[in-house]
Amino acid sequence: MNFIKLIICFVMSLTLFLSGCGGNKAENEASKTSKEALEQTLSAKASETAKDATEAKIPTNAELLSKIPPFSGKPYVTVNNNKPYFKESEITSKAFEKYSDLDRLGRPGVAFACVGVEIMPTEKRGKIGQIKPPGWHTVRYDDLIKDKYLYNRCHLIAHMLAGEDANEKNLITGTRYFNTEAMLPFEQEVSKYVKSSKNHAMYRVTPVYDGENLVASGVLMEAKSVEDNKLEFCVYCYNVQPGVGIDYKTGESWRE
Repeated sequence: MNFIKLIICFVMSLTLFLSGCGGNKAENEASKTSKEALEQTLSAKASETAKDATEAKIPTNAELLSKIPPFSGKPYVTVNNNKPYFKESEITSKAFEKYSDLDRLGRPGVAFACVGVEIMPTEKRGKIGQIKPPGWHTVRYDDLIKDKYLYNRCHLIAHMLAGEDANEKNLITGTRYFNTEAMLPFEQEVSKYVKSSKNHAMYRVTPVYDGENLVASGVLMEAKSVEDNKLEFCVYCYNVQPGVGIDYKTGESWRE
């Protein structure tokens, strides 16, 4: 009986050994394939990282303000040879919108989107009067401003592009001139392109604050079409109002 048990144990051990040999070969092949796949992935990521590293980095507020010439009557100036700072890894054809959290002063930050018809509004803009962005003052200059009021609640990503209404992360205090003469033409350009082509456009608006000022000195607007090369710009829009002086620290204003 013990002899039979011994034979059975020997056969089972032999079977396990042979199976293990075959298994090791299969495991080795799988390990080799997995290693090759990992190397390819790491190589692709390294290549992408290297490509991103060669692209111009978006300047800080201080860096940008040091390069921007004083306002001289034109509502905007081109930046970086009119080339946006998007990294290759940021470009996508999947529509989205993203807003930065308010900082410790309650100021909105970068607003970023891939604009497509998927996120464009299908209804008229709702009320936004309940939002009072940092530096807000209700003040009029009837003889200087056609629409009388100095300040607008300016969307970073325009309602026509993403359908946002009373989103405090998307509204800054901006002059009427800044809103209609500086930002609006570029917003309309993006809207027209997306609607006519049904393509997508990367779009980013960065409020530029000087230190701890509550009112932005201006915004950096960037856009680039995804599926073709028909849309591209990178501009700085001045948050000014001709004939009116502004204390950007508080939002107070006066006649110049």
